[in-house]
Amino acid sequence: MDARNQEYHKNTLHLPRILCLHGGGSNARIFKTQCRVISQRLEPYFRFAYAEAPFESGPGPDVLSVYAEYGPFKRWFPDPVHEVDDRAAIESINKSIQTVMDEDNRSGATGPWVGLLGFSQGAKLAASLMFRQQVRVEKLGPARAGSDWKFAVVMAGRAPIVNLDPDVFRSSMLSNTSQIDLSGPPDVDDLMGEGHVLKLPTIHVHGLADPGLYFHRELLDDYCSIDSVRVLEWDGAHRVPVKSADVNPLIEEILRLAKGTGAL
Repeated sequence: MDARNQEYHKNTLHLPRILCLHGGGSNARIFKTQCRVISQRLEPYFRFAYAEAPFESGPGPDVLSVYAEYGPFKRWFPDPVHEVDDRAAIESINKSIQTVMDEDNRSGATGPWVGLLGFSQGAKLAASLMFRQQVRVEKLGPARAGSDWKFAVVMAGRAPIVNLDPDVFRSSMLSNTSQIDLSGPPDVDDLMGEGHVLKLPTIHVHGLADPGLYFHRELLDDYCSIDSVRVLEWDGAHRVPVKSADVNPLIEEILRLAKGTGAL
């Protein structure tokens, strides 16, 4: 660990923690680099921890140009051609998340886990983890929710939300871990109801030049309550913002939301 990382580690041990979830075809090391500006701006307030996805992947299209030598590359949801059992996939995702949380605890960090920050496939996972927590609280009670995330930052995340606890809740508006989209036309009652709607606080970050913008807006409009979302749009493509003009509004929203939810 170099001097800069040692200083960061020491200075943030007591701070509330944000779990960071990289995109598909990337990894924790790459995402840490991509989030360097966001992390630096939030260093007085939060400690960041970067999870590594469980499934092997080829490099993402935007990864090769800069991070071609940073493999192996990973993905959060299994490639459908591999036919991974849904429950086994959920267990692998849970294990990857728990591993980084346990490692950070063993390193001496003591702050509560309060937020999620994900990009692309990691953003889809962040929304899905928030939804799982919401449903567990509703169906089982807070003591059995398994997490207490106060907010999530969803950067370029696509619909639909993934069902990470089918034993507790099912809806034809949710996908399973091996589906990019819904398996078929949703049930009319599910479509018209609000059972699939995420009502916990989220910040959605959309690049206006992102080819997937339509799908990111679909996650926002069809799967998130208007009362719990904040939206930031910036003039960028499918990547994490790094310029001050693009990052500063996000930092302001994160701090505002964190204070409003009791995360700070």
